[in-house]
Amino acid sequence: MPPLASLLPFEAAARLESFSRAADELHITQAAISRQIRGLEENLGVSLFQRRNRAVFLTEAGRELGRVISAALLSISHSAAALRQTPRKNTAVLLCQLCEAFYWLMPRLSNFHQQFPDIEIQVVTTTRPLTECAEHFDVALQSTGRSSGLHVLAFTAADEVFPVCSPHYLNDRQSLSLTDLRHHTLLHHRASPPHLMEWDSWLQTLGQRLDGGTPGSLFDSYPMMLQAAVEGHGIAMGWQRTAGRLIESGALVRPCAQSVHLPEAISVFTRHGGEERIAVRALVGWLEEALNAEN
Repeated sequence: MPPLASLLPFEAAARLESFSRAADELHITQAAISRQIRGLEENLGVSLFQRRNRAVFLTEAGRELGRVISAALLSISHSAAALRQTPRKNTAVLLCQLCEAFYWLMPRLSNFHQQFPDIEIQVVTTTRPLTECAEHFDVALQSTGRSSGLHVLAFTAADEVFPVCSPHYLNDRQSLSLTDLRHHTLLHHRASPPHLMEWDSWLQTLGQRLDGGTPGSLFDSYPMMLQAAVEGHGIAMGWQRTAGRLIESGALVRPCAQSVHLPEAISVFTRHGGEERIAVRALVGWLEEALNAEN
């Protein structure tokens, strides 16, 4: 057998006909791709690529080996998919955005277990849209508008969006007006592509706009931004489903009376091609009841 560690880098480079694109796909360096392929060529005693002017081109030997390895990997992939599609009867895998899993799902999951003691829920978290998730799932919960591919929409649920901050941040002030916000540090969440309502769109909905001179801090993680608000670093954009428990506990307060209602803020999907199992139907029904009960 050739060195197995070199087969994935070679297959990616052969399929894409690019060392750099293969490196991006496999999240390793271009030098590592080149090193693995060089080692494979030495092991086989043939050249798999012609290297010319910073470009690479498959040789006949490389093209043939690429077809063989791609077919083998596809066969492995199909076998793995078949195994994933036959989970235990009373198990359902829930793929959930990290912020919803942490702030909304975990405090409520025991309620599901009380209602359905014979069903096991396996929770998988992600910060990426469904189309970029390789993990197996039966049911998925993500912000409405994020790409979902061929997965089947089960239902949507509403939410409220409003500013939140630590009670200590207000310095004994009771509330703030929308115009007061420009004098405060605003905490921003950024994702690519964006999928949550942020300060600019929230203010625009209320007939206001974000002042370019307003101080702020930027976060690529919603839970981190929310924790920054808890620690008194500024005012964040909060969602009822994720900030509600922190408000109830007193860790956060709503400094402004205004809020924006989003009638289809969250979407729940079932996996394309998935089985109609009792555990999956129970999980979807419980999610729909729990999410809609809060609205």
